[in-house]
Amino acid sequence: QVQLVESGGGLVQAGGSLRLSCAASGRTFSSYAMGWFRQAPGKERECVAAISWSGGSTYYADSVKGRFTISRDNAKNTVYLQMKSLKPEDTAVYYCARRKTTGWGTPFSQREYDYWGQGTQVTVSS
Repeated sequence: QVQLVESGGGLVQAGGSLRLSCAASGRTFSSYAMGWFRQAPGKERECVAAISWSGGSTYYADSVKGRFTISRDNAKNTVYLQMKSLKPEDTAVYYCARRKTTGWGTPFSQREYDYWGQGTQVTVSS
């Protein structure tokens, strides 16, 4: 059974930075692509970033491109989301997820993922 646990969320002022971590338990972590999603109250869940199993391919939502960086360390079974120049509209619960499909056509689709963490709160004050 795969378990994903997010950490690193908190309260930060606009313009600040945070680094989120997602620790995965279970075997064959390096065989799967991973993604980061976020959901704010009253809004739909959206994909903000994704990374292939090798780390060679990445995806970023237009709203975070240039500010967020996704990375992974397969030896540590961990995926990271480095967030810079944070804005109040980045406030949300952030979730990591494991991708179940192959290919790179739609890494932003929630249907592509089969395991989800419980989330970590990120709050950006203005």
